[in-house]
Amino acid sequence: MTQILKPIITAFVGVFLCAFAPLCSAQQVVDKMVATVNAGVRTDLITYSDLMWQLALQPNTVLDNPTSADLNRALRLLIDQRLILQEAEKLPTIVPTQKEVSDARDELARNFASPLEFQQRLQRVGLTSEKLDEIIEQRLKMEKYLDFRFRNFVVISQKEIADYYRDVYVPRFKTRFPGRIVPALEQSRDEIEKTLMETKIESDTDAFLDTARERAEVVMLNAI
Repeated sequence: MTQILKPIITAFVGVFLCAFAPLCSAQQVVDKMVATVNAGVRTDLITYSDLMWQLALQPNTVLDNPTSADLNRALRLLIDQRLILQEAEKLPTIVPTQKEVSDARDELARNFASPLEFQQRLQRVGLTSEKLDEIIEQRLKMEKYLDFRFRNFVVISQKEIADYYRDVYVPRFKTRFPGRIVPALEQSRDEIEKTLMETKIESDTDAFLDTARERAEVVMLNAI
């Protein structure tokens, strides 16, 4: 759960040991405050642990001595997530069910080479099952909010579909599959409509985040 902070923040550094010493080889995770994010709803804290948890949930991302570039990419992503989540929590009807959380957790685990690797990465950074479910629940809230705010209002015209088919789909298909017959527009309509819809949602989300970043107060507490 995100933490509500007092206006004056006293920096601290705490040391947490991994709960699974054999798998973590007594690795220590030094936690510290990294940034705060306030989008007008509350002030959320981002810690070094939050960054490591984010990296752990990204397949093929190095966890031993992560680079400053990796940590800053994780930080930018977490700031955006906090901005969306603060807006999302204004709508209590989008709370995901336990089954949705469980299904999303299983889907996330399938992104890794094996269930064992997934569990080892969680244990390596001290990410408990309860905290993982909390993170997944927050992600689902954000997805539901973005769907509610953008997907439900996206309209793709027949002209847009036809233009995309002529200008993008056909040339791309011929390049990828030379000599093959290009599927007719009617056969490709659903695929094209989905592509155009996702592109519009992504564009609308980017615009929303640009505005949210301008209005939000983001305070850096420690360099990473």
